[in-house]
Amino acid sequence: MPVKIALLVIFILVTIGVGIYSRRRVHGINDFFLGSRKMGAWISAFAYGTSYFSAVVFVGYAGKFGWANGLSVVWIGIGNAVIGCLVAWLLLARKTRVMTHKLNVSTMPEFFGARYDSMAMKIVSALVIFVFLVPYTASIYKGLGYMFESAFGLPMNTIILIMTVLTGVYLILGGYVAAALNDLIQGVVMLGGSILMVFYILNHPEVGGLSNGLAKLAAIDSNLTGVFGPTPLRLGALVLLTSLGTWGLPQMLHKFYAIKDEKAIKRGTIISTLFALVIGGSAYFVGAFGRVMLNNEVPGGGNMDMIIPVMLEKALPDVLMGIIIVLMLSASMSTLSSLVLVSSSVISIDLIKGFIKPNIDEKKNMLLMRIFCVIFVALSFFMAIWENPTIDALMALSWGVISGMFIAPYLYGLLWKGTTRIGAWSGFATGFLVMAVGLAIELPKVGYAMGKVFVPGIGAIAMLASLVVVPVVSLVTKKYSEAHISKVFDASEQNAA
Repeated sequence: MPVKIALLVIFILVTIGVGIYSRRRVHGINDFFLGSRKMGAWISAFAYGTSYFSAVVFVGYAGKFGWANGLSVVWIGIGNAVIGCLVAWLLLARKTRVMTHKLNVSTMPEFFGARYDSMAMKIVSALVIFVFLVPYTASIYKGLGYMFESAFGLPMNTIILIMTVLTGVYLILGGYVAAALNDLIQGVVMLGGSILMVFYILNHPEVGGLSNGLAKLAAIDSNLTGVFGPTPLRLGALVLLTSLGTWGLPQMLHKFYAIKDEKAIKRGTIISTLFALVIGGSAYFVGAFGRVMLNNEVPGGGNMDMIIPVMLEKALPDVLMGIIIVLMLSASMSTLSSLVLVSSSVISIDLIKGFIKPNIDEKKNMLLMRIFCVIFVALSFFMAIWENPTIDALMALSWGVISGMFIAPYLYGLLWKGTTRIGAWSGFATGFLVMAVGLAIELPKVGYAMGKVFVPGIGAIAMLASLVVVPVVSLVTKKYSEAHISKVFDASEQNAA
């Protein structure tokens, strides 16, 4: 216990120290939210990767879906690396950086407002982001709570409160600069901790090495060692939501706004992909052996969110458990900082400065952004201590609604001149309606217990439906003027050359 506490205290002190150091480099909104758009390859790639993988992945998804799918769950980690990182960077990074520079926009709602010449679209997207990122943040606090409860025996709500305060303090001090520097430090911890975690789990007597572990898994159910596992369709939905879903999440795309230049994009593409392959692959690989490690009995009276915490507490020595705790905290703090920054920005930048009070001075606007950081983490805290939903359900709800609504209008708006305003609105409506109707159908079947609904499946359908509807509607609705298209695309392409 003393070792774990010491490592935790060191991590917290470093985190706050980076926040204090970064405060000197924050002089305005551009510094606070985008780091002056001067982030290099390593910082941008690690910021993207650490924002991608949080305690939700390690505790919620890897544990629950590793239990259900066995070894095939590793496909999720592979999909995250290839689709969620490699293809996302190749397809979106350069165009996002160039177009957002040209249009002088800092947020996703500002992008929608400028690209589609629509104040209403800007307001609606801002409200959706603020409301539906709350459950995502809550899921991360919940994941940390389970991990710390298992390791330290403290009440979960107390742990969540401490983490909420820590997130608010270091982020309010240094904004994106603090978050990005911490991401680099945290990313190194995550890489080392993930590799050690795999080593110790595989060599634990309950597993007995890779070949013995696979044999024991097959003895429980031969489908658990199959290429696509016992539920291929559900596995496919998980891969789709957690991989393609990043293309529509504002906290992920935000990293492309802030990257320095095209050279940094090329290097960042490779770094982020390798990072995701190691972190995502390790998390899901470990989750695949949950049944073997725990004698095929779900801990905590059937609480799937406790699978990974109990596995690690059982397998790891104190020193390594301390490192893994720091790993989980690292993964989560970076995701939290991204979510809180993006959520506070949509109120202070998109709604207040962009709509309610356009002439507000920068100091007041930055103060407002810090205030809304506090409000957002407070809302997330109260949702995190809500007893009903499981971690994966909370995260899938956020990803499903936000990516379902935004992925197609953003992707086509960035890459295709023919995307119309009505086409983009149809994407918003389709993503939201699919999620709403899907939940309305499924919730009564399970007694309105959100944790029992396979929300990732509904989210995956929402994204696919939106990707189909937007181009179809755009082909038959009124096109933009040549002047508007030239303003958005032609100058951007010239600047990119």
